[in-house]
Amino acid sequence: MVLSEAGFADLPGWSDDDVAAALPAMRRSCSRMLRGDDARMIGPDSRFGTVAEWRPVCEALAVAVEGDTPAARAFFEKRFAVWTASDGASDDDLFTGYYEPELRGARQPDATYDVPIYPRPSDLVLVDLGDFRESMKGERIAGRLEGFRLKPYDSRADIEAGSLVGKVEPIMWLADPIDSFFLHIQGSGLIRLADGTRTRVGYDGHNGHIYFPIGRYLIGAGHVPKEEMSMQAIRAWLDANPDQMDAVMNRNPSYIFFRELKGDGPIGAQGVALTAGRSLAVDRTKHALGVPIWVDIDYGEGGLRRLMVAQDTGGAIRGPVRGDFFWGSGDAAGEKAGAMAAKGRMWLLLPVGVDPNAVHPSSEHPPPSS
Repeated sequence: MVLSEAGFADLPGWSDDDVAAALPAMRRSCSRMLRGDDARMIGPDSRFGTVAEWRPVCEALAVAVEGDTPAARAFFEKRFAVWTASDGASDDDLFTGYYEPELRGARQPDATYDVPIYPRPSDLVLVDLGDFRESMKGERIAGRLEGFRLKPYDSRADIEAGSLVGKVEPIMWLADPIDSFFLHIQGSGLIRLADGTRTRVGYDGHNGHIYFPIGRYLIGAGHVPKEEMSMQAIRAWLDANPDQMDAVMNRNPSYIFFRELKGDGPIGAQGVALTAGRSLAVDRTKHALGVPIWVDIDYGEGGLRRLMVAQDTGGAIRGPVRGDFFWGSGDAAGEKAGAMAAKGRMWLLLPVGVDPNAVHPSSEHPPPSS
């Protein structure tokens, strides 16, 4: 990723956004970023700064006035410098949307609720490759130990065929396999139980297989025109083709495991509750979670120009200028998220004094250019 120095005057719509609305999300991120030793890098490499370099900003943020937009704007302009993010090619820049669906479910299976939501299996091994190679910061795999070797875990097709039956007890049951499929894509959901109560399930691991977007297959096979592709179009096609539904969904071998959550949510990859309209999922091999990001997205009337915070990631989020916009919970958020696939630009806000193009003493190598 190339980061070029810019200024607040370069941010389209900067003077119009209610930047104070991003303060709660930023405070949540700061609470995570400041954990650990001051020398710890907050991102995949040294270019995003260390805990020590973020501490003064985060401590000042703790007393910033809530709801005071001019004061919040002045705070960011004083404490942060602006850096344009790019990879030298605009054809792969993409912003999509995601949300937290609300689904019908039950704690026990019956004739209606027969689609399991599995927790993380006890034999699943999650590996952060950055613990072994500095160049692999942000990369993760998962598998199962067989003797002294780590082998691939069961694919979606294996699990749907019953490979975990009798081995792992589901935490919840859904009525619709398509609902379950989209729950896996979104990574969290509100489950509405028969007694009217709701509970939340969130991401608790994955099977290690690479995510494949079935929309790409539906376009390539001529089932859905590219210009009409959306989450709603995928659901409509699956609903209309029950005889092909399982085979098409299993083209995505990735499978997500869940845990039941208490309190605020949903929880993003940074470990904090997401904020509707202010939380952004990014490629964590390119970006640091917790960094404020200004986006200019060609979506909706007038576009989306606002301050967001990198707080999440996802299997399909790959690239320096690739973002997933969190819309919130429920059907209305789903309508906006499902139709979103837009071009856009992003700028990172880093504390004044952090130079992403300098070689920090804690780094053995210069920062990557892409």
